[in-house]
Amino acid sequence: MTAQLWNGDITFVKPGLTMAEIIDKKIEEHVHQKSEDAFFMCDLGDVARKYLIWKNVFPRIKPFYAVKCNSDPVLLNLLALLGTGFDCASKAEIQSVLALGVSSDRIVYANPCKQSNNIRYAEKVGVDLMTFDNEAELRKIQRCFPTARLVLRILPPPTEKIRCVLGNKFGCEVEDCHKLFRLAGELGLEVVGVSFHVGSDCYDPIAFRKAVEDARKAFDVGLSYGFDMKLLDVGGGFPGTSVAQITIEEIAVELNGAIDEHFPVGCGVEIISEPGRFFAASAYTLTTHVIAKRVVEREGNSSMMMYYVNDGVYGSFNNLLYDHAEQAPSVPSFSQHSDELYASSIWGPTCDGLDKICEEVVLPELYDGDWIVFKDMGAYTLAAGSCFNGMPKPKLYYVAELNLTGYEMFTDCYLMSACTKINELKSGYNTTH
Repeated sequence: MTAQLWNGDITFVKPGLTMAEIIDKKIEEHVHQKSEDAFFMCDLGDVARKYLIWKNVFPRIKPFYAVKCNSDPVLLNLLALLGTGFDCASKAEIQSVLALGVSSDRIVYANPCKQSNNIRYAEKVGVDLMTFDNEAELRKIQRCFPTARLVLRILPPPTEKIRCVLGNKFGCEVEDCHKLFRLAGELGLEVVGVSFHVGSDCYDPIAFRKAVEDARKAFDVGLSYGFDMKLLDVGGGFPGTSVAQITIEEIAVELNGAIDEHFPVGCGVEIISEPGRFFAASAYTLTTHVIAKRVVEREGNSSMMMYYVNDGVYGSFNNLLYDHAEQAPSVPSFSQHSDELYASSIWGPTCDGLDKICEEVVLPELYDGDWIVFKDMGAYTLAAGSCFNGMPKPKLYYVAELNLTGYEMFTDCYLMSACTKINELKSGYNTTH
């Protein structure tokens, strides 16, 4: 049976079921109900496991989840119960987090270029920790929220081993930070720390080390101007899937080493971060319905299959355009009709020729009414999806194993409260077999 968890449908399953088996069952339900809608399946246990991995790999770094990555309220609520902070970039994101009962001191307003009335709103609700990287922003903050606690965002050393570059838009050169600290002092503002972001989905662990080294230089400049520097924000860029080009452990070797060297234990500096895809990417799997099919004959007597599904680049697959993602579709057992494989392309449902998900992949032959599954679809997907051409967004379902109490070996009170919350909900419900 299905219970309600924070306005989302959650199914509790016995341990050992794979996501493929769970999705197969959900497809059967859709077929029985004559539903052809695409749907997401979110594994809440995956999110909890990621939290435990983070605490083990980065014991000194408190995660402030980047809401922009995936603002699903169920995900935000679970992360809030687990004890993360939140990186918000706008008034709306701040509102969504505060609505969960999260205190304002667990939010960093991590947008270096903010709208004035958003800054005034942050003052009203007590979100006083925010980033900046230019003189105009300092003057704006002085007008709108003069008692804010400020964090200087610096430009990290360049690297080509990232999915999305951010340094072309944000970040102060370390050599130029003197004038910003000086101006902040003249304006009577309080600068409390330094932040950086090496770039989204970074697979260069040395980039993290070099960025910490530069942050130390900026820290020392701030101290020389009399500021009480006590916060280091190491940003995001952490991988979120098992097929990423680097592991979180490889990054930890360099990042933890640099932090321990330049900001040793006992120095009085709090370390935070802004991971997004690390927590969200692998937790969500998208299942789409094949709504149409074309067969194109190619040279050499071969056929190319063109499949049209009911989600595309204007919806959840916007990450192909904005996040430079690559998709690896799979076929659920429900749609396995033959072992023979064909070159195939996959297209979204809109009338735009740009709406292409996969240029060429190898799949068994499918038919109208079959399904195609896409793993690792939790980061920068549904957060930016639209309903262009009147195409609806996929429905969201949630799954959790019944053995979540197995996490009781961990004493973190927030994790325990999250597990208790879920286990309370399962009481009185049947399990999925």
